[in-house]
Formats: sequence, structure tokens, C-alpha cells
Amino acid sequence: MTPLQRKMAESGFESNDIYDYHVRCLLDSDVNIIRCMNIEGDSDRRMTAFANALAYALEFPHVLYYDLTETQVAPTVIEVRDEDRGCRADDIEITPLERVVSEACAFSEGEDTILILDQLQAADFKQHIRLYHFLKSAQWVIGDAAYTASKRHLLVFLISELPLYHSLQKISFKVWVKTASKRAVDYKPADFGLGDDIREVMQALSEVFVVLHLVPTCSEYERILHDVQTHIRDREGLMHSIYGWTEGVDRSLLFSEKLKVPLKKAIHTIEEYVGLDEVEVKGVEI
Repeated sequence: MTPLQRKMAESGFESNDIYDYHVRCLLDSDVNIIRCMNIEGDSDRRMTAFANALAYALEFPHVLYYDLTETQVAPTVIEVRDEDRGCRADDIEITPLERVVSEACAFSEGEDTILILDQLQAADFKQHIRLYHFLKSAQWVIGDAAYTASKRHLLVFLISELPLYHSLQKISFKVWVKTASKRAVDYKPADFGLGDDIREVMQALSEVFVVLHLVPTCSEYERILHDVQTHIRDREGLMHSIYGWTEGVDRSLLFSEKLKVPLKKAIHTIEEYVGLDEVEVKGVEI
């Protein structure tokens, strides 16, 4: 695990995939515009978890988050008056989006700040255009007021279930967050503080994972191995533990004919490992 992976895992996002390169590209990119990451993927809330975990892993003093699908509260209305004429001009509505972007501008003037805008597919297309101009100019305009962000201190993370406005995509660094980890990891017993006597069990489990197109993360695998030592005594238990602890399990594969032989072999190795005379093999619905 890289230091970044470890810090992100501590903040709730664990993955075998390594994002160090992506982060370096973002942080070292052109500071003539506000640096922006466009977080894409096939699971919206995993993208949200990624953004928040990365923000806290970077240890920026300020992290601001706004979900555009949240129930809209009544906007703050600022009454603007023409002092010379003594008459009332148009009122300006300060929406939650206006507020969070202007706050990010203010914080970035003195300290590193991350602004996370989530579920941008719910935003009016005009807001996408405004965000593009904001990233280019570092100016967020509300009525006659302009808020200036520091291009050096502000990072923006954008999350959307639908493609962003083309120009907004072009000035953002895109990263794809998978539903589940796919990067293969050669785990060894010592990685979990275990002896070599469990190696055959892990090899048998690996054959199960190959059929499931599954690569458990370190903590997921650790929980499964704990269940091997304390709970799993039949196919039912093994299937429950794999499905229960691991993200991205395809249930159709879990109950397929392809898995019967690997499961039987895994149960046999668990039987030998825990020293049981017989382990019941049966099929169940999860």
C-alpha cells in the first residue's frame, strides 16, 4: 500500500488501484487556471467516497462539499439599492452553490482549499458554463460582486453521473473510479500476520476469486481469512463471507456452475487447515 492509499483507506475509501500518478498530474498541472479533477466512474457514491477520502488524505486545511441533489433550501436574498437614486434595484439570490463557491474563494486566499461539487448532472447547464469560466478566470461573479480564488491554493473536484460540459471537461484532469478494485495483488500470509500453513487456503480462495473476476482489498481479504479461522465450515459460510465482505461481487457468478468445483476445493483446504474431519458442502440462497 502506498502512503496515499493508506491515508485514503483511513478516510473510508480502500482500493487496490493506485491513484498516486493521477494526483501528481493534478497537483503539478498548469496553475494559470484553477486545477480541477473530473471524477468519473460506474458507481456514483463510490466516486463521492473517493473525492472525500482524497481531499482528507491531501490534508488541506479546508474541504468544502456540496451535493447539488440535496433538497434546496430557500436562497438568501440580498437587497441591492442604488444609493444615488435612493431606489431599489434587483434583488440577488444567494443559492447554496453560490455560497459554497464564494466561501472556497475566501478560504483559498490564505490557505489550501478543496471544493467538492457532487452530482453536477442536477445543475442547470448554465452553471456548467459558469464553472468553466470560474476555473479559467478564478473569478466567481454574483450580481455585481466578484469573488477571486487563488489558483495556487484551490483545487476543485467535480462529480457527475452524466458528462460535463465539453469545455469544462477539457480543462479538467479525468480519473475513473471503478465499482471494485481490479488490480491484482499477490497477497501472502505474512501480509495478515499469519503462518505458511494457511497458504493452501489462500491459493484455493484465489481460484474462487478468479472465477468471480474479483480482487479483494487488503481489509476485505483479512475479514474473509478471519472467518476462515472462526466461522466458515461449509460452502454456505464461504459464500456468505465473500458476498458479505467484498465489494463488486457478481451474484450470478457466485451461484453459477463455474464456481462449484473451486468452492468445493476451497472448503476442502479449509477443512484441512482448521483440522475438521468433515465439512458440509451445500448450496444456499444469500
